[in-house]
Amino acid sequence: MYYKEAMEYIQRTQNLGIKLGLRRMSILLKHLGDPHKKLKYIHVAGTNGKGSTVAFISSILVEAGYKVGIYTSPSIQRFSERIRVNSAEIPEADIARITGIIKEKVELMLDKGISNPTEFEIVTAMAFQYFAEQCCDIVVLEVGLGGRLDSTNIIESVEAAVITTINYDHMDVLGNTLLEIAFEKAGIIKKNCDVVLYPQGLAVERLFEQVCHRQRARLHKVELSSFSPVGFDKVRQEFNYEGYKSLEISLLGNYQIRNAAVAIKTIDILKEKDYQVNEEALRKGLAKAKWPGRFEIVNISPLFLIDGAHNTEGVITLVDNLRRYFPEKKITFITGILADKDYKSMMEAVIPMAKRFITVTPKNSRALSAQELAKFLKSHCVNVLVGEKTENAIRKSLDLCLNDEMICAFGSFYFIGDIREYFE
Repeated sequence: MYYKEAMEYIQRTQNLGIKLGLRRMSILLKHLGDPHKKLKYIHVAGTNGKGSTVAFISSILVEAGYKVGIYTSPSIQRFSERIRVNSAEIPEADIARITGIIKEKVELMLDKGISNPTEFEIVTAMAFQYFAEQCCDIVVLEVGLGGRLDSTNIIESVEAAVITTINYDHMDVLGNTLLEIAFEKAGIIKKNCDVVLYPQGLAVERLFEQVCHRQRARLHKVELSSFSPVGFDKVRQEFNYEGYKSLEISLLGNYQIRNAAVAIKTIDILKEKDYQVNEEALRKGLAKAKWPGRFEIVNISPLFLIDGAHNTEGVITLVDNLRRYFPEKKITFITGILADKDYKSMMEAVIPMAKRFITVTPKNSRALSAQELAKFLKSHCVNVLVGEKTENAIRKSLDLCLNDEMICAFGSFYFIGDIREYFE
């Protein structure tokens, strides 16, 4: 199988949609020889902050000399971003080879009357196979959706289960209340494991405490009172956390300091398990961590910022950071959203900051059309343009933006990657 054929095969499975459950995954991996059982894991779930936390943890472990498998989703620009070993993305030749093997196993499943694995299940199986072949020391594994029935939760044990923020997203699948959503995320907690928990509301924290008690897991709460920001500019942030002074990260946004604190707590747990991570590796790993598409400046003149905020909590955080970093700027927003999101609440959070909106239709079957989004926005803002395609929206924004203004693109990752590619 050639790379192009592999990608066409994977993309065809997108039509199967999202089907949570572990049966297909278990059968597929058994056909592959259960590669997932040959690896150690840090498993990361949550509504927002998963990717950044994965980036911090994996970067620290790489600096400490470990061979680290990194699995994230979705991709921003290239499919291969989702599966990496240290800083190297999975090569196209390996994507083609492993996809060919998986296709053969899927055909065996179909012959037995077992339903076709979804796109995410196939890609997750590919990641397990590749990481096992590469003999990774540890894998930092990001949950795709929820946790309890997510394909990544096929793993049987973890070095640490990490829970980031819990908020409303994917309610049609995960539940309509925070407790229902939290219950699904808590599904990654295994018996006798260590759990790192980002601060939550009282009821949600109590739920995690109950699950940990039932699983005899050790709960480690991140104390945000233990960190203090020192300073920031448009390229770096400095902060103190517990016994560490003057730590630096290059990811912008106040929330990234909190995600870094979660990563530090996770590393402390690994050190108790005889992982060798000294302070120099921790400092270098934090400073070198990259996570594209999250409050990222991609152009200076005019100032152009992109952010993958794709739910209400993410947009509120984006607004807070825009006010913190660019309090006097007039902002042109480019936005495109999937139709199954609470796009009205998302837009209402950002409307007060907007000089104008330019809407796009993300490249996804679940996309909300640029025209439909513009129709809603026009009832709140007089200056709304339909860009439709991402490149058209970029060009319109650059033509209209004055020197003292800025452009901010946010929403679905399915068009944020196109913007990064345009400026690269």
